[in-house]
Amino acid sequence: MTTGKINVSVENIFPLIKKFLYSDHEIFLRELVSNGTDATLKLKHLISIGEAKVEYGNPIIEVKVDKEGKKIHIIDQGLGMTADEVEKYINQVAFSGAEEFLDKYKDSAKDAGIIGHFGLGFYSAFMVAEKVEIITKSYKDEPAAHWTCDGSPEFTLEPADKTSRGTEIILHVAEDSLEFLEDSKISGLLNKYNKFMPIPIKFGTRTETLPKPEDAPEDYVNETIELDNIINNPNPAWTKQPSELSDEDYKNFYRELYPMQFEEPLFNIHLNVDYPFNLTGILYFPKLGTDMQIQKDKIQLYQNQVYVTDNVEGIVPEFLTMLKGVIDSPDIPLNVSRSGLQADGAVKKISNYITRKVADKLKALFNENRADFEAKWNDIKIVLEYGMLSEDKFYEKAGAFVLYPTVDDTYFTLEELKEKLKENQTDKDGKLVILYAGNKDAQHSYIESAKDKGYEVLLLDSPIISHLIQKIENDNRDITFVRVDSDHIDNLIKKEENAISRLSDDEKAALKTSLEAYIPKAYSVQLEAMDSQAAPFIITQPEFMRRMKEMSQTGGGGMFGMGNMPEMYNLVVNTNSDLASSILNTEDKTHQEHLVKQALDLAKLSQNLLKGEALTAFVKRSFEMIK
Repeated sequence: MTTGKINVSVENIFPLIKKFLYSDHEIFLRELVSNGTDATLKLKHLISIGEAKVEYGNPIIEVKVDKEGKKIHIIDQGLGMTADEVEKYINQVAFSGAEEFLDKYKDSAKDAGIIGHFGLGFYSAFMVAEKVEIITKSYKDEPAAHWTCDGSPEFTLEPADKTSRGTEIILHVAEDSLEFLEDSKISGLLNKYNKFMPIPIKFGTRTETLPKPEDAPEDYVNETIELDNIINNPNPAWTKQPSELSDEDYKNFYRELYPMQFEEPLFNIHLNVDYPFNLTGILYFPKLGTDMQIQKDKIQLYQNQVYVTDNVEGIVPEFLTMLKGVIDSPDIPLNVSRSGLQADGAVKKISNYITRKVADKLKALFNENRADFEAKWNDIKIVLEYGMLSEDKFYEKAGAFVLYPTVDDTYFTLEELKEKLKENQTDKDGKLVILYAGNKDAQHSYIESAKDKGYEVLLLDSPIISHLIQKIENDNRDITFVRVDSDHIDNLIKKEENAISRLSDDEKAALKTSLEAYIPKAYSVQLEAMDSQAAPFIITQPEFMRRMKEMSQTGGGGMFGMGNMPEMYNLVVNTNSDLASSILNTEDKTHQEHLVKQALDLAKLSQNLLKGEALTAFVKRSFEMIK
């Protein structure tokens, strides 16, 4: 039997592991099962190149809990270790340069390759164990070895009578970690971290009832058999080629990832690249609608099929964090506990690749089946609009597939829209005016006025649309977006002809004075000569002011403090209407006030602005008028 010290100067290594390197104690199981997987896959490689002359068989990794004995066993059938290798990999390599290691990593623990360099994946066992044993038999024809350590620098190493190839790690669970002796806890951790590991993982057994034979008698009792309870899927969909998978395979994998999600995804994007970095994965577009408060962190990050985190910020462009799915890359640099992402040039390249790949896929979907893409537009638009705002590379490609729907449910790309509207919606200054509504019901009368003129009206109702149209206008100097309720229809798209007013300039001045005596300060009175059949009073909201206010409220852009400004409106009064003449010519000031207030309330009612006390007073006044 050998006894020794791992390194006389590293008494602090175990508290360091417990305290600094791994903030989350539960990942000990991930690390130990990962080590068993590595040992098994390395053996497979050695056999394939003829270096190991043994049978690979059908190896599994087994996790066993001995609640009474307060022990957890992790057993693999991988390449195992000789006593010399235990000495080398567990004792020496783990602590080579340990003093420098302590100095360098106790604060930040940020070296991406630290687990591999120092063997610390194994030492995470001491976060939950007061003593750890390794019983291991190499695939080479050498005696088995038994290593024991109680968390101090002392260890013992002696021969063992193990005859089967592989390694068994026994954790003697510490008093402060007894929760890990519960089957449900271990089962939950295996499901979280090891659900897609490439080697089958056994945790207990399950009973399966055999089918009843056709010729069985009536009193036949179905037989049952005990089977290994394999908790993982070693060949998840993302490890396969897209050509091997059907639509149903992708949907089944989505259900496997999100068993509690009942809605089907709209479509998926299969990522598969091996240069200049390795990356595989499947991203799913769920139904999103216009809600910006989407629950993020639904994309799971894996390293070689080992679950790392669902915080993929930095790896996946921010606008795509609203998607669901899996990304797997051995090239993503993580810190020692795999819980944090390193700042690294490769990460930006990965993010750029994912952006490009998603844009290419969306373009292909649009080209292959435009009708289907249009049908899904309202469920995906918030992601794409956000992508156009936040990622220049995505914005560059988005013109090929981003859609602009009209209030009549027809869909155009921006280029199609320009072509469609240029003849009828170009103003006297040569600018193409794109009219839009934010709410079909609330702006119904304005939409109808525009349609009467033969104009197309878009329906743009996402919460970030003000930001997006601002960006599009900046990049397309020849177009301007104007909401249909921002002015009366003749002013929205200014043509050459000006309507003639039936009132003289003096009459208009007198009318404006009378109106302003009764109109609240929030309304700016504008006199316009319109068709005599047009509404006498129209409330509009200036495009620029409203847009800046909206941009301030949804973050970014806009003008500082505008989000808290009170609403400002224009009151457009049609000087060619009979009502305007009546107000002007009424001698009775009480009656004049009554006419103005009633007309203003009607205009407010059409804009859904009449509420509370004002609405109650209006209804009462209206009833009195029809007595």
